[in-house]
Amino acid sequence: MNLLFANEQPGIFTDSWYAATSTPLPRFPALRGDTRADVCIIGAGYTGLSAALHLAQAGLDVVVVEAHGVGFGASGRNGGQVGSGFNKGQSWLERRLGPGPAQALWDLAEDAKSTLRGMIDDNGIDASWRDGVARCCRFDSEVREARDESEMLAQRYDYSQIEPLDRAQLAALIGTEAYAGGVLDRGAGHVHPLRLAFGLAQAAASVGAQIYESTLVTKLTPNRPNVVTTEQGRITAETVILATNGYIGDLDAKVSARVMPINNYIVATEPLGDAAPLAEDIAANDTRFVVNYWRQTPDKRLLFGGGESYGYRFPDDIAAKVRPALAQVYPQLAEVRIDHAWGGTLAITSHRLPHFARPSPTVLSAAGYSGHGVALSVMAGRVLAEAIRGTTTRFDLLAGLPTMRFPGGAAARAPLLALAMRWYSLRDRLGI
Repeated sequence: MNLLFANEQPGIFTDSWYAATSTPLPRFPALRGDTRADVCIIGAGYTGLSAALHLAQAGLDVVVVEAHGVGFGASGRNGGQVGSGFNKGQSWLERRLGPGPAQALWDLAEDAKSTLRGMIDDNGIDASWRDGVARCCRFDSEVREARDESEMLAQRYDYSQIEPLDRAQLAALIGTEAYAGGVLDRGAGHVHPLRLAFGLAQAAASVGAQIYESTLVTKLTPNRPNVVTTEQGRITAETVILATNGYIGDLDAKVSARVMPINNYIVATEPLGDAAPLAEDIAANDTRFVVNYWRQTPDKRLLFGGGESYGYRFPDDIAAKVRPALAQVYPQLAEVRIDHAWGGTLAITSHRLPHFARPSPTVLSAAGYSGHGVALSVMAGRVLAEAIRGTTTRFDLLAGLPTMRFPGGAAARAPLLALAMRWYSLRDRLGI
């Protein structure tokens, strides 16, 4: 079963609140026949579209191919949160990589946020950026750790936009007493993810990038030049970018061994009016291993994400999958009507840091953002474009992150990961 077509019909967007509140783009054509390009990009999500925009602006001939439509994958259906840093905190990075590389990664992540905001502003993208992401801690020990991390960021990284919140302050902000306290990062934010993807596609096309939708890549033959074979054509390109994230499939065994697709789910409630829980237009997430994350829409719906699965197929009733987590955080909303429920496939790595690689001399890949992909994937496109144009400093930094293979190869990695994730999910339920 091809993961690209396991849960959706070709070219049809999932019934998400994002799709319901976006103006669809005119369809880009499917590739018919053969063509040539300086760079062929496989995947029209944030990574691929950002790379296409930066490369086309630099005068390169760019072709983007997408099996479904622009923003079909994680880019068009995620939680929309633009966090600071990576999935691992700076203290963790300092301990394992040393202060120098940790500082370089922090600088890159900060540049990722500013790059994203700049691209939104420069291209007039209606992405509805809003400031603020709250981190909600379940235990006093986690509250202390979050505050220690924020103090370290202020002292050593000159980042002072994180506010500590005690139990009462957090409860007043997010409308639930389910957490022991937390922090509020005013330098982070949230966006409308599908509108962002559409805007990046329009920007890339406006500077000459050729985008082909409904164009499934069936084979990549690395060479000088590379040949990308699709169902009804071929692209011959000097360089190829794999921007497939969780949909890498068997296009490259080296990348797929280190990037694992997992499914995650979101619901949109009915408009809540005065019952809407958040006191400010921020986003929030918690410290569970199987993380919950949420925010409100302009019409006071709650967008709430929670629950994961590790097979190809989404559950038949996604709302039922998410509702227990929603009710645990907001008991007063346990019976609320759910108007939209959808799933999506993202990609993780063994250490939850992104995987950048050059699987062959003229093929580059970036994937596995592990829940931090909104800003980092847009930055990844810029970094990939830099590397293709000869400036490899930031690509080499990210490619140097030690990404281990998932154990057991392609056949065993999914069941082994599912077993591990079920264990962590059990710990979440037991409050361990």
